[in-house]
Amino acid sequence: MRFKNKVALITAAANGIGRATAEIMVREGATVIAADNHQGRLDEAMPALSKAAGKSGGRAHGALVDALDPAQVDKLMGDVMREQGEIDILVNAVGGSTVVAKPAATTEELSFADWQKLIAFNLNATFLCTHAVIPHMRRRRSGKIVNLASIAGRGLSSESSSAYAAAKGGIIAFTRKLAHELGPDGINVNAIAPSVTLTERIRPHWEKRSQASKAETIERTPLRRVAEAVDQARVICFLASSDADFVTGLTIDVTGGV
Repeated sequence: MRFKNKVALITAAANGIGRATAEIMVREGATVIAADNHQGRLDEAMPALSKAAGKSGGRAHGALVDALDPAQVDKLMGDVMREQGEIDILVNAVGGSTVVAKPAATTEELSFADWQKLIAFNLNATFLCTHAVIPHMRRRRSGKIVNLASIAGRGLSSESSSAYAAAKGGIIAFTRKLAHELGPDGINVNAIAPSVTLTERIRPHWEKRSQASKAETIERTPLRRVAEAVDQARVICFLASSDADFVTGLTIDVTGGV
C-alpha cells in the first residue's frame, strides 16, 4: 500500500477529483483529512470514504473549511498538526470554471467581477494551503504537494474563458517555481492538467451540450472518451506516492491524448 502511515490533506475532497483521490488514498492506507466548504457534501462523503478504507488501516476525517479564508486555513493546519503530528501530502483540489454564470465566456463577454472571481477561486486556496503547510514539511525535510491545473492553462481549451486559462496557467507556473524553492528541502511539487472531466459539477454542463458538440470533443480525444474523476485521481496518487520521488516541477496533462 503506497500510503500506509501517511497523512494526506485534500481540499475540495467531498466530491469530484478530490473525493476520488481521497478514496484511493484511504484504500491504500492513508489517514486522509477531507476538507470541504459544504457540510452536506461532507456528510454524504465521509461514510463512503470510511467504507473505502476497508481493512487497509486507512482513516478519513472530515474538516469543514473555506480554503479561501486565511484564518480558516491556518486553523485547519494547526488542528491537523495537533491531531496527526504531521502532514505528508497536500492535494490542492479547489478550483473550477463554473463559479461564474458563463464558464466559456469570451474575454469581451467577461465582466471584471467574473475575472476576479475566477482568478481568486483558482489561485488563492492553492496559495493559502501551500503557504500554511510549507513550514511543517520543511521541518521534516519531506512532503508531496500536488496542484490541480487544467489544459486551459496551456491555452488548449475552447470550452473555458481567458480568466480560467490565466488562473490555471498561474497554477502551472506556481508549481514550477515552488518546486525550485522547495526541492532542496526534499519536498516534491507537481500538478496535473485535466481536460473535460465528468465530475458532479461538470456533468450537468456536459449533458446540456448538443450531441454534435459532445461528439466533437470525443473525436478530438485520441482515447475517444472524456475523463472521469478517477482518471485524474490515479495520476494525482502517483505524484503523491514514493513512485514519484524523483519527479518535481512537472505538470502532467491528463487528457486522453488531447
